[in-house]
Parts: sequence; structure tokens; C-alpha cells
Amino acid sequence: MTLLQIAADATNLSGFEELIKLSSKIFFRLLIDLTAVFILVRCIYYPIYKHRELFFTYFIFNIIIFLISFLLNKVELSMGAAFGLFAVFSMLRYKTEEIAIKDMTYLFLAIAIGLVSAVTKVKDTADHIEYIFLIGINVMVLLITYLLESNIFMRKESVKTILYENIELIKAGKDEELLADLKYRTGFNVHRYSVHKIDFLKDAAQIKIYYYNK
Repeated sequence: MTLLQIAADATNLSGFEELIKLSSKIFFRLLIDLTAVFILVRCIYYPIYKHRELFFTYFIFNIIIFLISFLLNKVELSMGAAFGLFAVFSMLRYKTEEIAIKDMTYLFLAIAIGLVSAVTKVKDTADHIEYIFLIGINVMVLLITYLLESNIFMRKESVKTILYENIELIKAGKDEELLADLKYRTGFNVHRYSVHKIDFLKDAAQIKIYYYNK
């Protein structure tokens, strides 16, 4: 066997080992990423908002951001460029349908988790230490999100927009009567309201009611 053949075999072996190492890295990082997003969407978001139709959007955005950021990071993608990519995706909006602010916030979180899971590095440490650090970051994000969505720090207030036809109660000085009527009709313990539009032609008003979840 010539020296050239030995060198070629060594190169092939080295390339194969690098491929195995890269595959293991992307596997463990993707596993951490998907676990975090699953907990975020299925265990925190869905029990509160019940919007199952957004599951696909959150997971696809997360996976796409993760893969793009991870692969570009292998060609020396700077942190500034990574956050620029993150900003582009986070500013995307759907023109055919209005999306609530809370839904957009969770989309932002799903994108952020994908980015962090792909590019976070700890210099001069073993891979398992890096994974533990990454898990810690995701746990911190999930814990903060859960605490803010719970009633631990403040009571959770819900909002609904209704079309109200008894505009006689919209007049100044009839706040208590209007609140009582809103409580009776909706069944919610309404504690405040805001009038957005009044249509005297249809004798109706658009009102936002605010109430606390039990």
C-alpha cells in the first residue's frame, strides 16, 4: 500500500468521523429543541388558548430556524447575522388572517428557542456540558413563560369583544347598570369594559369586556 493510499484512507476515515460527530450534535440539539417547543406549545400554550390550528406553524417555524441557523453556523455565521435572520422571521406576518398578540408572542418564542438551540456554544467545554447549558437556558425560558401565564404573580384577565344593542346604557352615569347587564348576559364576572364603536343607525355598540378567569 502506497503512502498516497494510506493518506486517502486516513482522509476518508477522518471525514467519516467528522460526519458522525456532526450528526450526533445536530441530533441532540434538535432533540432538546423539539422537547422545549413541545412543552411550550402543548403544555403551556394549548391548555390556556386552545388554538390547535397553530401547532403546525409553531413547529415548522421552529424547525426551519433551527436547521438554517445550525447549518449556517458551520460556515462561521456571526452572532449578528444569526440574530438578523431571527429578526426577519420574527417580523413575518400573515396578511390573510389577523393573529392575536399572544399567538405572535408564542411564535416569537418558538423561533427564539430554535435559534438558541442551534447556535449556543460554550467555549473550551465538552459536548455534554454544552448540552446541559442549553437545556438550562430552555428550562429557564419555559419556567418564566409558565409563571407569567399562571395566576402566581397576578390574576389572569381575559378579554372578549361583543356587539351590544342596548345603547341606552352606554350613556354617562350608567356604568353600574351596564356592568350588571353585561354580567347577566355573558355569564362572566365582568369588572370593566371599554366602548370602541357606536352605531346609532343599528342601535348597537362594539364593547370589549374584561373579566378574570377562575
